[in-house]
Parts: sequence; C-alpha cells; structure tokens
Amino acid sequence: MSGRPVIVDCDPGLDDAIALLLALASPEEIDLLGITCVAGNVPLAMTERNARIVVELSGRRDVPVHAGCPRPLLRPLNTGERVHGKTGLDGYDWPAPSLPLADAHAVDFIIATCLAADDGAITLCPVGPMTNVATAIVKEPRILPKLREIAFMGGAALVPGNVTPVAEFNIHADPHAARIVLESGARLTMFGLDVTHKAITTPERLDAIRGIGTPAAAAAAAILTFYDRADIERYGARGGPLHDPCVIAYLLRPALFSGKECHVAVETESELTMGQTVADWWGVTGKAASCRVVTGIDADGYYALIRERLACL
Repeated sequence: MSGRPVIVDCDPGLDDAIALLLALASPEEIDLLGITCVAGNVPLAMTERNARIVVELSGRRDVPVHAGCPRPLLRPLNTGERVHGKTGLDGYDWPAPSLPLADAHAVDFIIATCLAADDGAITLCPVGPMTNVATAIVKEPRILPKLREIAFMGGAALVPGNVTPVAEFNIHADPHAARIVLESGARLTMFGLDVTHKAITTPERLDAIRGIGTPAAAAAAAILTFYDRADIERYGARGGPLHDPCVIAYLLRPALFSGKECHVAVETESELTMGQTVADWWGVTGKAASCRVVTGIDADGYYALIRERLACL
C-alpha cells in the first residue's frame, strides 16, 4: 500500500468503531499499520475485543490489533458505559471475534513501528485516552522525530466540557498522559468538542447511512442510533456529535476542516478543572503555538465521506 502510514490508538467505543471503519475502508490513502487499544470508554478487555470485531466486519484481517495500557498513568480508570453501553458497542448483535490479538504490547508496537520508519513518516491518531502514546514517548523519546503528526480527538478549547464543566472525556480520563503528549514537541492537531459538536448525526444522515444496505453500514447505523440516545437527551439536539471519525476524515479530506494554531496546556493539578485543555486563543501568554486547534467543519461533506467509505465495505 502507498497511503499515509497511520497507527490508530483507540478505546472502542461506538464513535471509535466508525473511525476505524473509515480508516479500514480507505487503503489507498491510509496505510493502517496497526490498531492499538487502551482502556477508556470501557475496560481494556472490551476495547481490544471491539477493535477486533470492527476489523473483521471490514474484511481487513491484515491489520493487527494490539492491547495496551489497562488504566491511566496516575488516576483511577473512569469508563463511559452510560454512553457506549456495557460492551462499548451496544446497539448491534455482534458475533464474537475470531481474529487473535497481536502478540506485542501496544506501547512496544508503537515504538518499534516508529523506530523502523523514516523521519517524519508516521501519523499517530489517538482517539481515546492518551496513555499508550504518552507511555511510548516516555519509554522511547527517539520516536518523536519519526512522527509526521499526532492528530487526536480530545479536549475543548472554547466550549464547555462533556464530563466536567470544563473537561472532555478523553483528556479527563488520563490528563497526565495528555499533558505529556501536548508537551512533547510533536506536531499536534486537536479535534475537540469545538468541532465535533458541529458534526451532528441527524435522523436524515442516519437514514442515508442505513440506506447504503451493506453489513458495515447496517451495523454503523444501528450503533449510531444507540449512541445518539444519550446525547440527544443531554444536548437537546436532533442527534449526537460524531467525535472520533473527525480525525480520520481529516487525514482523508483536510479541506473539510479549519482551525487555528495556538498554545494548548492541560490542567493536572486542580480537581475542579482537572483535564481542562487551556487554549491560548489570543496569544495572551506569549507562549509559542504548540497545537492546531480545529474548530470548523463542513459537516455535510464529512457525512458524505463516511457514507462513501461505508459503501466500499
């Protein structure tokens, strides 16, 4: 394959599943080197299982799935079954996966894959808590020159949080790991609630996905219908925000998104604001920009891309 070399680090999770399907359906643009799993939306035993289920659904058994860290660096594990269900993929009757886990620990896979690559080659896509990625950076900082970019779903720059008044789930789940990543010096692109809450799965968009008629699209429509129930109640919108696939859509169609370079810090001391991503939007601190914060999206184009790729599976 000749696509962009990518590792997706995830905690499936309903929206993670859609992100994985989008990547797995795009082999010409994305050379998916592997999927690494972390505890987050549900415990690790479920996230690695769910990743293998999605890989099998896509027919891409060539993509290895690696299990990683079972808990955050310092804080207790706090999962999201209220949104994603007990299994993390509630809403559809999934068969048990037959694809085995790859042998290597996710952190070791990230390190080995990066060190074997040319400088500036690898794109890391964390769409869950950043425990695996931060651990890899600390264990082997020589991976940093190998990275083209870390494009991640997490944070909230200018909008409220979704797990505390100021913090987004992925960052709050392991704020110390997020701080390590955001202070790493790598090129960073952040897809936080500022942009994902503009990507709403309306009934019309769900019907369009369901109408594709493929097994992958049927599964996607079912889990998105389940996923929407909590967010519709909370936010009073016609559908829920589809977070994680924004990262993969950006790799495929960067023109769908817009944002701004600024300095972003992660709060790790105060329980009141733990996990807040503090974006210096107007440059008042004088600190150099460290991250591109994405705030704009062509939502119709985003869902058109998802429909196009789901139809390929």
